[in-house]
Formats: sequence, structure tokens, C-alpha cells
Amino acid sequence: MNTDDIWRLSATELSTRTRAGDVSAEAAVQASIDRMNAVNPGLNAVVEDLSTEALTRARELDKARTAGAAPGPLQGLPVTIKINVDQEGHATSNGVTALKDLIAPGDAPVVANLEKAGAVVIGRTNTPEFSFRADTDNPLFGRTHNPWGRHISPGGSSGGAGAAVMAGIGALAHGNDIGGSLRFPAAANGAVTVKPGLGRVPAWNPSQKAERGMLAQSMSVQGLITRSAADLHLAMPSLIAPDPRDPFHAPLPWRGAPLDGPIKVAFTRNTFGYDLHPEVNLALETARDALTDSGYVVEEVEPPNAFDAGRTGYRALMGEVYAMMKQDVDAAGSDTVRQIFEVYFQEFPPFAGTELLQMMAKRSHYAREWSLFMQDYPLVLTPFLPQPFFKPDRDTEGAEGVHEVLGCAVYSYAMNYLGLPAGCVPARLAPLASGPQPINVQIVARRWREDMAVDACIAIEQRVGRFSPHLWDLMA
Repeated sequence: MNTDDIWRLSATELSTRTRAGDVSAEAAVQASIDRMNAVNPGLNAVVEDLSTEALTRARELDKARTAGAAPGPLQGLPVTIKINVDQEGHATSNGVTALKDLIAPGDAPVVANLEKAGAVVIGRTNTPEFSFRADTDNPLFGRTHNPWGRHISPGGSSGGAGAAVMAGIGALAHGNDIGGSLRFPAAANGAVTVKPGLGRVPAWNPSQKAERGMLAQSMSVQGLITRSAADLHLAMPSLIAPDPRDPFHAPLPWRGAPLDGPIKVAFTRNTFGYDLHPEVNLALETARDALTDSGYVVEEVEPPNAFDAGRTGYRALMGEVYAMMKQDVDAAGSDTVRQIFEVYFQEFPPFAGTELLQMMAKRSHYAREWSLFMQDYPLVLTPFLPQPFFKPDRDTEGAEGVHEVLGCAVYSYAMNYLGLPAGCVPARLAPLASGPQPINVQIVARRWREDMAVDACIAIEQRVGRFSPHLWDLMA
């Protein structure tokens, strides 16, 4: 198999070959590095090149295998890590110039778990300042571009991760999500992800000087962005391995018990007064039909109010951000990000004082409503965004821009507030005037049942196919 063929493989396809010994770890990593060297200069998705140490590690894995060591489940798979997570010896800059020399003293659990499984980190990917935009640009490393074209934002905050994996740089891309930062880049780039539920993936940064706020702890999760839905079944079991540094991690198996009878899916296209674009509606209908043909029972029925839960949750998060983070943004952020935060506080007026505590407490009310609803409907198919993905820097264009980028994304951050898992998968390649553009839908699953969300993503992907080959033809 030549180098050009290797980087095109999904993580599942590549791991089959590396575990069998048909492709060496060194060859797998070298192929991805070659691809990175070819396309990253035009994308700026990977902002720290770790090729040298990656090849050294790959050779060590090959030597250990030759000596009789059993290959790990992710043997030799090239992966990328987002720059807001600790990787020993590297800066956890979070896109902030003032943090460019914050060298991690150890690995975060996600990095340790990936490497224990045999993965090889080839680079670190870009994020916006403080990882708090749905677009990816910062003064330290500059803008990341969407491989589909510069008319589409790459999403954020894991924009470097989404652009990298879809362009063929690495088989898996690490990212994280407090309000949509895995799903926005997946939707922007036509990739697949599952936002894990609360407690599923252990998280902690050894470099951090203080604990995060309670809502940041309960809404933020670590995950992966992939080219193929099946890759999540391959890799997530390694990512969720326990780590004692996260005392609230739930050590549950990846696969839950099968449900009796066909799985019921609640289907909604309610966008709460925002215009539903015809192409998004077609994507939803394609996903609905794919699930129906795969044996799911899909019913168009309204779940509990995601708008109320989402807006309440994000206003509460903004209250915590205003109290605990605004000082850092004002001190170390660029003029651009400071202005964006001011508009955030207008779009989502922060709760404060007693009202903030009341709204944090109300989280249990919303979660209970959804838990009861999902006794009958273990999955919910929703829009992710009501419109095709927005242009770069749309969130810098005042109240109207932030409203389009985040204001209408209630199905996204509602799931962070509820702590529910949510898959995001492309269901249509829309023939827009600007060029073909992926349209993703969201699959919400019962608590602890990320595996069910991924199964549904696989069913949709089987209908529409992977989007990466279309993208690579466009990039050629």
C-alpha cells in the first residue's frame, strides 16, 4: 500500500491493517505527516508540528511489536490534540499569546488514554482565543481555513481539529465541547462526532492553577472528530478509560445493554422561530428516512423545550464566565475577542447572584424532563443549526453576527446544559451557489448511551456516504 492510500483510510480501516501488521506504525504516521506537509500550509489547522517525536514513537511501537508486544486498539494511528489540552512538554496556549509559554508538566487524561491505546500524536490543532468562539482565529497562530473553501468558517472552538481530520491530517482529531465546540467543527467540515455526556471522558489539565467553575465542569466534555462514524466506536472506548485525576468520571462500559424492540426516535424540525433553510430540512428528511430504513421507528413529535433549556443554560454559563473569566479576557484577550464577549453578554444576558444559583439548580428540572421523555424515545433527531454554516468572522459582526452564529444554536448548548450525549453527522451535501457545503444533523441519546447515538450516525452515513472523498476531489 502506497503512502497516498494510507492517509485516505478511516481510523477503523487503518487500525485493521496496523493491528494485523500489514501497515507499520511508522508507515501510517509518515503518510499522515506527508499529507500534513502538503495541505496544512493552506489550512493552518495544525499549529504545532510534532513530526519528529511522532516518528520516533511510531518506530518504538514497531520495535515493541516485533519483540512480541500486543498491539493496542489504536496501534500506530496518527492523531492530533487541541492546543487547549495538556500534552507534556508542550504549551497549552489556548490560542492566547500570554499563555504561549505555559508548558504542560504532564499529559491530560485524554492524551494519556490515546497513547496507552497505541495512538501517535503528530501535531496540535488550532483554537480561538480562550476556546470560546464558534470560529477559529487568534493573534498567536492566525486563522484556520475550512478545506471546503474560505467562504465557510471551519467552526470552533475545535476548528483546527475538524479541518485537519477532514483534510486527511491524522485519522482521529481530539477536541472538546462546552457549547458546541466538537459539533460546530464537525458540521462546518462534514465530519462526524459525538459530544459525550457528563462524566463519560476523564478530564483535567495538570497545568491549571485553579479549578474551573461548576458550570464549566458540568458542561465541558472531551471527545473526538472523525471522518467516519464507525471510527467513534473504535476509539471512544479508549478515550473513556478511567483516570483518578477526574473524581467525577463515571467508569461505565462504552456499549450499553440492547433495548427491547425497535428503537423509537423523536424527530423535530422546530427551530423556535428561526428560519429553517430548505437544505437543512432536506438533510433532516434524509436522516429520518435513513433511520426508518434501518429499522428505527421515527415519529415527528416535540421533545421538551430545548430553547428554554438552552437559553437558560447559556445565560447561566455567561453568568459564571462574567464572574470568573471576564477579567482574564479583558487582560489577555485581543480587541476582537473582547468585543465578541461584550456581544455574548448582550445576546445571553448573564444571570447573577441568587438568580444564577436558581438557574443552575433548574438544570435538574430540564434534565429530568428530558430523562422522562427519553424513556419512550431513547433518541431524538434535531437540526444542529437552522441554516447552512456561516462565513468566517461572522461573530465579529456585532449582535446580528453573534445571533446567527450562537443565538440560534440552542440545540447545541442545550445538550451541554442537560449533560446528554449528542452525535453530529453529515446528512446532505448541499449544492449551494458558493459550492458544495455539508449539512449536519444532531442525534441526542439517553444519558450514558453515546453508543446509541453513534449507531444512529452510522445508519445515516450508510445512506449518504462519507464526505471526505468529495472534499479531497475538491482540494485536488
